[in-house]
Amino acid sequence: MFKAEINSLSEINTIAAKFIKAHTDDRIFAFYGSMGAGKTTFIKALCEEMKVLDYVTSPTFALINEYQTENNGAIFHFDFYRIKSLSEAYDFGYEDYFYSTSYCFIEWPELIESLLPKDTIKVHIREVEGGLRILESN
Repeated sequence: MFKAEINSLSEINTIAAKFIKAHTDDRIFAFYGSMGAGKTTFIKALCEEMKVLDYVTSPTFALINEYQTENNGAIFHFDFYRIKSLSEAYDFGYEDYFYSTSYCFIEWPELIESLLPKDTIKVHIREVEGGLRILESN
């Protein structure tokens, strides 16, 4: 369980580092939140803290982006916002990613909920008054 308040972008990397420390053995993360809640922004901060060498962007149209880290590890970033059916996830071989030892950061997991591994960490980001974000994980 992890919980944090993100008051501004200036502290997001500090919180991302703490989040990673709290989930050292976990690899699959499903990010829940409304449009504009900060899912992609937080994933970018996680990737920065994990020393990703690539430019981190939302894979909204590609469905998946692969990033390399300084130690040659892979991070897979998914965005299922635009899929229309589960068959699209089957078509690109989701299980090859989800059941690897690589990190997987998943945006809009509601659309593929039945495919998520049992050990998926569910991360909820919500915006409250004044731009404050509340981040909670199981």
